Parts: sequence; structure tokens; C-alpha cells
Amino acid sequence: MIHSLHFRLMASFILVIVIAVGTVSFFVASNSWDEIKRYEQYNNDVRAARVELVVSSYYLSQGSWEGVQPLVEQLSTMEENRIILTDINGIVIADSRKEMVGKEYNSAGDGRPLYRPFVFRERLMPVPGTDRLFGILYITPHSSSVLSIYLSSAINRFIMWGGLVAIACALVATFFLSRRILSPIRALITTAKKLGQGDFSQRVHIQDRGEVGELAQTFNSMASGLEQTEKLRRNMVADVAHELRTPLSNVSGYLEAVRDDIIKPDTATIVSLSEEVDLLSRLVDDLQELALADAGELKLTHQYEDVAQLVEQSAKALLTMAAEKELEVITEIPESLPPLNIDYHRISQVVHNLLANAIIHTARGGNVRVSARQYDKTAEISVTDNGEGIRPEDLPNVFERFYRADKSRTRNGGGSGLGLTIAKRLVEAHGGTIKVQSEYGKGSCFSFTLPVGA
Repeated sequence: MIHSLHFRLMASFILVIVIAVGTVSFFVASNSWDEIKRYEQYNNDVRAARVELVVSSYYLSQGSWEGVQPLVEQLSTMEENRIILTDINGIVIADSRKEMVGKEYNSAGDGRPLYRPFVFRERLMPVPGTDRLFGILYITPHSSSVLSIYLSSAINRFIMWGGLVAIACALVATFFLSRRILSPIRALITTAKKLGQGDFSQRVHIQDRGEVGELAQTFNSMASGLEQTEKLRRNMVADVAHELRTPLSNVSGYLEAVRDDIIKPDTATIVSLSEEVDLLSRLVDDLQELALADAGELKLTHQYEDVAQLVEQSAKALLTMAAEKELEVITEIPESLPPLNIDYHRISQVVHNLLANAIIHTARGGNVRVSARQYDKTAEISVTDNGEGIRPEDLPNVFERFYRADKSRTRNGGGSGLGLTIAKRLVEAHGGTIKVQSEYGKGSCFSFTLPVGA
């Protein structure tokens, strides 16, 4: 439960909300208290200014402080402050509590000096100066009122309840959102388990345009690839069994005939057995080479080689095969083609396979042409024939192992079906590409590219 993604999502959302609410609560609480204190200070200043105005007006109208005590008491009652009025020598003239009248007042706080005004631009303006000072007013400021404390507590309480409600809402929302988010993940997990059990037809159906939808599409592409790979594997096993069965049956038949004295173990029988064994050996060698190429363990010995010489030698090796069908093999390799950094034996095998394939599928009296040309950083070698060509529906599959466009063609007449596949793997191992262009009834052109070294 603790390690599930559902729990982690909920915990993460709650943690974020708690941090956000806690941070907001801290700043709101501290700033609200500061604002309350500033408001109280402003309120005290307003009250003090009002008292100062009334007391100053009394002195200026009466010309003395006589009878000011009742006024101070009345003002103290109205403003809810203790008010003390002293003369310029610090002797208390009036005290709202009547405790300090006639006594010298030594206050730790600053008083508000009262100055006689003078006319300035038709306004009465108080002017500082000891000759114009006529009293000092001390007003005890309000401490934090009960209302301020209550207001601050109420704000903190509302923030706390708001945070709890937010966390509760977050829990509910996270529960449903996490289920919605994790639903495609669970579907992927279920499908992946079935896929791992061998059911390669499984797909996930997720209608999402975000990352989860992209993951689902990638998963489906992977499943399709696995299904295709499994299909090819099964077909390959069946094809290998079929390809091995024919020569093995022939060898077994010859041996049984010799054992039963139906035929004699003469030179002709031994030659026939040897041919069947050679077929088996070539097939096993091709399969082994293909397996190494698929596993990326094909060992290549690179060195700079003359492509013209390579093509000439490959063509000479097949002259007898071409002569049997009265075919002309033409080589067109320009002298300007630079040496290529290749594995001579492997590329010779590619050219040999393409030439042999062209000779097999070209009618008597035709021709096969091998040409080469250089592009910017690649060299292209092409094998072109004017044979039977390939049907359009068969073109995408010509490089598949054991694939024959003519299903009625026998193994002896059509090869094992691995030559083009091996050629493709060998070219790709050199960092090149191979392709085919064909028009049915007019011939085919197989071409592959190889990088030109510096």
C-alpha cells in the first residue's frame, strides 16, 4: 500500500497543500497582526491629536490653565486614555486620575508640546520654541484591545479551518483524480502481464492525448512488433524444419536403399549423398551467419579494398552458372571509385548473392549488369537484370528470410530463401542500406550503399 503509486500521489498532493496552506497561514497571521498594530498606532495618534486640539483651544481661549481639570477628565472618559497635562517646568496641572496634580511628572515616554500659534498665510500655525511653549500633554496609548486580540484570533482560526477544509477537499479530489490518472497505468500493467504470458494479441485502448496516450501508443507498437517477431520466429522454425527435412529425407532414402541393396554404394550414390550434405551444410552455415548478424555479433575485418577487383572476382565465380543459361554478365565500375573500408569476404558474399539471385531469375539469353557510382559520402553498387521481375505485392517481403515470390519454386531451383536476408544484414553491419526496384516482367535492380572512408 505504501509503495503504490496511488498512495504516493495522494501523499504528494496532501504534502503540497499542507505546505501551501501553512505558508499562507504564517504570512497572513503575521501580516494581519502587524496591520492591527499599525491601525492601533494610527488610532492613538488620531485620539492624541484630537485631545491636543481641544486642550490647546481651551488654553488659547481662557488665557490660562485654570479650570482645565474637568475638561481633562471629560476627555479621558471620551477617549479612554489617561491624560496628564504639565506646565513648561514639568509640574502637573491636570490629571485625569487626580493622582499627580501639583506634583512634578517624570515620564519615561515623550509628551506632546503645546505651542502658541501665529498667523501664516491667514492660517494659525503652531511654531516650536521655548518662548512660545505653554504646556506638555501626556496621553497614555491604548494597549492591544480585546477587539484586536479577538480579530487576530478569529483570522488565525478561519485560516486553520480553511486549511483543514482544503486538505479534506484535496483528499477527495486526489482520490478520484489519482484513480483517473492510474486507470490507464493499471490497464497497461494488466496488458503487459498477458503479453508476458505469451498472448501477443493484447492491446491497450486509451483515449488520451498526453504522455499516457503516447505511452499507450508506444506500448501497442511494441506489442505489434513482438507479435510480428513471434510470427516470424514460428514461420522461421517451420521453414527451417521444411528446408532440413528435404535433404535429410533424401540422405535417409539413399542410405535405406543402400542398406536394402536396392542401389549400390557406387560413386554416383556417394556424389548424390555428398550434394545433399553440402546443401545441409550451406543451410546451417547461412542460419548461423544470420543468427550472428541478428545478435550483432558478426565479426568484420575492415580494410581498404578495390571494389572493381571485388566485383570482377565475384562475377568470374558465377560465369559457369551464367553460361549455362547463355547470360551475359556486364561489369561497369568507374576507375575514379575510391577504395572502400570494408570486409572483403562479406561484401563479396553480398555481391555473389545478388548476382546469383539475378542469374536465377533471368531468362535464357538475357543479361545481368553490375555497376557502381559514388555520391558525396557513399558508394552505391547495383545489380540489374532484365529477368522476370517481382510483383508489387511481393516487393516489401523480398528481404524476409525463407520468402519466395514464386511459392511453387523448389528449393533446388529457388535457393534456401536466405541469400537476400543475409545480404541485407551484411550491408547494414557495414553501416549501409540495401533496396530493390522492380517492374514485373521487365527486370529488377538490387542496389546497396556503403560509406566512403576519409
